[in-house]
Amino acid sequence: MTNNTTVLGLGSNQGNRIESLKKAVHLLNEKGIIHQTHSSYYETEPWGNHQQPDFINAVIVATTHLDPQQILKEINEIELSMGRTRNIHYGPRTIDIDILFYNQLIIETKLLTIPHPQIQKRKFVLYPLQELIPSYIHPVLQTSIEQLSQLCNDPCRVVKLQWHETVS
Repeated sequence: MTNNTTVLGLGSNQGNRIESLKKAVHLLNEKGIIHQTHSSYYETEPWGNHQQPDFINAVIVATTHLDPQQILKEINEIELSMGRTRNIHYGPRTIDIDILFYNQLIIETKLLTIPHPQIQKRKFVLYPLQELIPSYIHPVLQTSIEQLSQLCNDPCRVVKLQWHETVS
């Protein structure tokens, strides 16, 4: 079995947001998507639909023997088990988990696109990515995460939280 590296984006703006992210990482580990490292937490304005609470976002790097389709299946099960509903596009959610990267793979199907097609447009993804893998070259855009972060014109507020800050 090959150990693959995947990078996942996590977000929550319902309930205890940080605890939701921690629980999601625990459940990912149980499903064989093993957490290796993580970014800081970032409090961010909602992207796409501003009439909702702020999000807490983070990025994790994980290793797995699962293929991308299996990861997507496990993510959907975790989101459902944690109370995620998909009633409103870009709406509030207890947990949101996105596959950002999987090795250097490029996939474009009806159900799954890797790398995630919105990375370069979202500071709430780019800032934590830059913290973890600034020199990683986006396999489609052929640009480093650091450069993408500098070029991003997303107007949404993104604030890195200090370890002693308590938020829910």
